Amino acid sequence: MSLPAIIESIIFAADAALSLDRLCEMLPEYERNDIKAALAELAEFHEGRGGGFGLAEVAGGWQFRTHPVLQEYVLRHIKTRIAKFSQSALETLAIIAYRQPLTRAEVEHLRGVDCGGVLKSLLEKKLVKILGKKDIPGRPLIYGTSKEFLEVFGLKDLKSLPTLREIQALDEAPRFERQEELPLEPDQAAPMADDSSLPFDGPE
Repeated sequence: MSLPAIIESIIFAADAALSLDRLCEMLPEYERNDIKAALAELAEFHEGRGGGFGLAEVAGGWQFRTHPVLQEYVLRHIKTRIAKFSQSALETLAIIAYRQPLTRAEVEHLRGVDCGGVLKSLLEKKLVKILGKKDIPGRPLIYGTSKEFLEVFGLKDLKSLPTLREIQALDEAPRFERQEELPLEPDQAAPMADDSSLPFDGPE
């Protein structure tokens, strides 16, 4: 069996994107450059055949994905909940994505409102992660986007984020489909628990 066919079967069976490093670990009998070339060959093949899915590089790995323009038809035949961002969640996620790393206080300064509930939801859904603590008095936590964020939005890396001009051209807020979806609607959620139970810092 050819190397492209072997890699194709491995990626097809995987439940998450596989990086080049991971594929090299799984296929020690092949050279890294050969695996890299096989990935490029596979991506070109699926792109050229004009099918409903292709091989995409997302979150630093490779994964088969259906073509975005076919989402309407795919959703007719699968029972998947669609998670739609609230305006507050979208604004908070965008600020973190483009300005990371930053603290909760910095996010709230840019938005002009408290972001505790939204940030909590984004953390729970693993779209945002804690990167560490800022080296200033109080040592506040700093936040950034996660690998899950890249996978959800089909991005290879943060350099693949759309420009502000491209964002302004969008007609509606982005939606994404997952099989275990969660409504990111913190504004409609129950009152938040005491701050001591949340992974946040106090006032900075």
